[in-house]
Amino acid sequence: MFKVMVGLVRRTDMDREQFASWWLDEHAPLARQLPGVRRIRFNLMADGPFDGIAELWFDSPEAADAAYATEIGKAVAADSLAHVGERVRMPADEREILG
Repeated sequence: MFKVMVGLVRRTDMDREQFASWWLDEHAPLARQLPGVRRIRFNLMADGPFDGIAELWFDSPEAADAAYATEIGKAVAADSLAHVGERVRMPADEREILG
């Protein structure tokens, strides 16, 4: 399984509550529509360089790329970019050690 993590830093005009409301109530339903996405986890961060870290699992790197190349994938990315000050995409080859 292939995972994409996305670190998000909220816009400077948004507080943490506004960021969480947009991300969970508006953005999450869009992300659920990504073709081929197998699992999604949104992590609201209390501290650190990001306000949120999304985890999205796909069957392969190619499946992730294909999902984001679709119209809904482009809409998901555009929605993120419209609501954050910084967005860092971090592809990962996840290795579970204890489950």
